[in-house]
Parts: sequence; structure tokens; C-alpha cells
Amino acid sequence: MIDKLDTAFRFYQDSANLRAHRQQLIASNIANADTPGYKARDIDFNTALQGALTGSGTVALATSAARHIAPDTGSAAGGAAPLLYRTVMQGSVDGNTVDMDVERSQFADNAIHYEANLTFIGNQIKMMLAAIQN
Repeated sequence: MIDKLDTAFRFYQDSANLRAHRQQLIASNIANADTPGYKARDIDFNTALQGALTGSGTVALATSAARHIAPDTGSAAGGAAPLLYRTVMQGSVDGNTVDMDVERSQFADNAIHYEANLTFIGNQIKMMLAAIQN
């Protein structure tokens, strides 16, 4: 029974983790808008989510000693979301590639998708509770 619940929520969990990870990246871009030479970073959400769902996006880390710390493979954002550089719309003299208009737009879009994801999770839980109580 628990396996079925875990499977039912896996998509929403992975999606929420990736959205939170992407929100951190965009916030980092905004915070470094005035840093000379900073390159704006982002992830391809669709590819990262597909990799998280299939497990193909994770990369196993090689360790050379038995006492190395094992990587955390439980997070969808950890290995399934390779960081990419954002395409430069307009270059700057100091080499910074952050475009505040693009970042604000992406931040708002990602926040809306994150909130929608949480709403879907809440609705799924309400439906399951209604089914259990009836």
C-alpha cells in the first residue's frame, strides 16, 4: 500500500524538488547581477524531470577511498539536473551574462509552476482522505 502512495506522489515530489532547485539558481543569478564575469546558470526543467523520473539523469560519483562520503541520491535536483549556462541576450562590458528582465520573468514563471505543483499535491491528498473516510 505504501509503495502505491509513494509512486503516486513521486512525480509531484520530483517536480517540486526540481522547481525549488531552479528557483535557487535563478535567485543566485539575480543576486549576482552586478558581479563582474558572472555567468547566469539554469537547468532544462523538462529534461531534468524526465531524467529524475527514469533515473537515467543521475550520475554515479567515483570514490577513490573507502572513507569518502557517499553521494546523496535521494534528491531529484542533485544529479538529474545538469547546470547549463543561460544564453546571452545582450552582452555587458564586464562579462556578466545576467539579464534582469529574463531572470525576473523566469523567477515568476517558476514560482507559479511551483505553487501549482503544491496545489496538485494538496488536491491529491484531499482525494485520498475522502476515499479513506467514505
